[in-house]
Amino acid sequence: MEDAIELVFIPVPGMGHLVSAVGTAKLLLQARPQLSVTVLIMKLPFVSDPNVNSYIDSLLADESDNSRLKLIPLPEEADSLKGHTDTDLSFIFRVFLDSQKTKVRECVNEMLGCVGVRRRLAGFVVDILCSTMMDVADEFGVPTYVFYPSGAATLGLHLHLQSLNHHALEFKDSDPHLNIPTYSKPFPVNLLPNFLLDKTNGIWDCTRQISQAKGIIVNTFFDLEPHALESLSKDKRIPPVYPMGPILNLNSNYNKNRESEKQIWMKWLDDQPSSSVVFICFGSGGTFPEPQVKEIAYALERSGQRFLWALRKPPCPGSLVPTEYTNHEEILPEGFLERTQSIGKVIGWAPQSEVLAHLSVGGFVCHCGWNSILESIWFGIPIATWPMCVDQHANAFQLVREIGMAVDVKMDYKIDSKDPKTNVLIVPEIVNAKEIEFGITSLMDHSTSNSVRTKAKEVKEKSRKALEEGGSSFNFVESFFKNVMNSLK
Repeated sequence: MEDAIELVFIPVPGMGHLVSAVGTAKLLLQARPQLSVTVLIMKLPFVSDPNVNSYIDSLLADESDNSRLKLIPLPEEADSLKGHTDTDLSFIFRVFLDSQKTKVRECVNEMLGCVGVRRRLAGFVVDILCSTMMDVADEFGVPTYVFYPSGAATLGLHLHLQSLNHHALEFKDSDPHLNIPTYSKPFPVNLLPNFLLDKTNGIWDCTRQISQAKGIIVNTFFDLEPHALESLSKDKRIPPVYPMGPILNLNSNYNKNRESEKQIWMKWLDDQPSSSVVFICFGSGGTFPEPQVKEIAYALERSGQRFLWALRKPPCPGSLVPTEYTNHEEILPEGFLERTQSIGKVIGWAPQSEVLAHLSVGGFVCHCGWNSILESIWFGIPIATWPMCVDQHANAFQLVREIGMAVDVKMDYKIDSKDPKTNVLIVPEIVNAKEIEFGITSLMDHSTSNSVRTKAKEVKEKSRKALEEGGSSFNFVESFFKNVMNSLK
């Protein structure tokens, strides 16, 4: 019988990272009865997201259902950033992480000192953005495994740009494309994530530390990204990569106070024909200014397509979290709701996976966050890409040009671009209704010649087989545990 072992997970406490990290922990627990996992949950001092807080509360409430999964919220420390006046969020986050090292060290020491506990610490699993915690793992003499919550192609993009010794910016003027090993097609320079072009934000340090890890867990599956994963496996400078996905949270923690509202539009979905509704949602943080909202509305009305639109209000000054409109009429074109009442619904935040699972939904206009992509793949829903920031543009390129299960609305739309001379954010151009309408109608084309819809169904089947016994992700979980056990010898 294998030894009883313990892994310590340290995720980033943001929805896109936390959900997939906890999902990975649960997947590993299902695979190995001798394993226990402790997830250390940090509380960011500069942002409070009610969706994240609700999710954490639900995890803590359900903890008793699995005695081998323990979640420990680290103590909050209001003074951890005292004296730091820098307004750059990436810098603040690095300072915050350094302040958490002591708490992680104390928590692990306490865990190991518990009377009656006979489990061997096998390693840390840290989010790519928390790779500085490798120092703490080294103090305990255990290996670190990096958790990468996005796809394998994007991982290769990060590593490739880091290998260029920070000179990626030079390519902007000299060459419109880059040859990235994890992409089969030339990658457009104008789609490079802005945070990767900023040499001061710390992502370079995170990427460099990957080489010190014992392995990299990636939330993907082999049949989705065969070229990228084969490319990574051939590079001997990169630790072993373990694609264990798709790791999903299909049990949405929807606000129970809005259950009656949810029932209204779910009943409306029930009454629509199969695959006839386009779902428009830009993730937990995606919002637009009023002029852009109106262009989306005009496009939906002109397209004549049935729609469910999750429309949220931009954050209040000093906040990073979107809010809800008390009345959608205040932002939409006059008479829009009345004219479209027979074909569409405008709602606030919605349980995305529950909507995508509904038989009446046939298309998804989204920001191309990786978790959203995996949910769409799981339910076989084709995508119209409208990326906004971070890795979303690379994901959109991959969906449209590499995988072929998406159409493009505006692949180079960015909300985080800065003027190189003034360092001031550039307001994105308004995507006009005609462009949006074309994307929606292309997405919802149900003719037999629509290869995007065919590809979405094909990838759906592969995503499910990957997790079955003998599937690629199932086998990579086995390989990961061999790595862990060999490290203990």
